[in-house]
Amino acid sequence: MYHAEAGPGTPQSETFKVMERRLLRAIMNPAMLATWIFGLWMLYLVPGWLSDGWLHAKLALVVLMTVVHHLNVRWYKTFERDENRRTSRFYRAWNEAPTILLVGIVFLVILKPF
Repeated sequence: MYHAEAGPGTPQSETFKVMERRLLRAIMNPAMLATWIFGLWMLYLVPGWLSDGWLHAKLALVVLMTVVHHLNVRWYKTFERDENRRTSRFYRAWNEAPTILLVGIVFLVILKPF
C-alpha cells in the first residue's frame, strides 16, 4: 500500500521491492505451504471431520485465502516491473481480506457451529 504511493524507480520504491520479496519468500510462501501440508495431514489423521459442515466452510475460507495469496503475488510482480496502476486505497482495502478470512477460519475451528 505504501509502495503504491512511492514513484517507480525511487529509492523508496526499491526498498519496498526488497522488503516485499523477503516477506513473500520468508513468510508468506512458507506459511501457505505449511498450512496446506498440515491441513491435509490433519485430514489424513482424522478423516471423520470431512463429514462436518464446519470443516467444509473452513476449507472454503482456506481456498479463498490461497486465492488472496496468489493475487498478492500477482500484485507484487507488477511492482517489481514498475507497472502498478492501482491506488494505495485499493491495497488498503485488500489488506483487510486475510484478517477477515483468518477470523472466520478460527471461529469455525473453535466453535464448530455446524
